[in-house]
Amino acid sequence: MEQTAAVEQTNPSFRFSKAQSIALVFGCTILGAAAQILIKTGAGNLHGAEALEMLRNVHLLAGYSLYGMSTVLLVLALRDGELSILYPVISLTFVWVTILSSVLFGEAITVNKMIGIAAIVGGVGVLGAGGRKSRG
Repeated sequence: MEQTAAVEQTNPSFRFSKAQSIALVFGCTILGAAAQILIKTGAGNLHGAEALEMLRNVHLLAGYSLYGMSTVLLVLALRDGELSILYPVISLTFVWVTILSSVLFGEAITVNKMIGIAAIVGGVGVLGAGGRKSRG
C-alpha cells in the first residue's frame, strides 16, 4: 500500500474537478465562437475556392487553430467531467455566435433568435441544476 502511494506521488496525474471541467468547456464555447467568427471573416475575404488561397488566409488559419485548441481543451474536460452535463454547455457557442454576429457583422437578432437563445440558456441551466447531487 505504501509503495502504491509513493508511485502516485512520483507520477502525479492532474485531474479537473467537475466545476473546473464545466469552466473549461465554457471556455471552449468562447473559443469556438471566436473560431466561427474568424472563419466567417476569412471566407468573406476569399476570391475563389483555391486551396492555396485558403491556406494563405490568416483569418481562416486562426479560426481553425482556435477550433483545434478548443478540441484539445474539450478532451481534457471530458476526461474528468460528466458528458451529460458538459456537452449541453457546448450549445452556448450558438449564443456567443449570435451576439458576436450582431455586433461585428450587423446581423439582426430577431424574436426567434432571442427565443432560441433563451431556450439554450434555460436548457443548460436546467441540466446543470439537475446534475448536482441533492443534499439530504
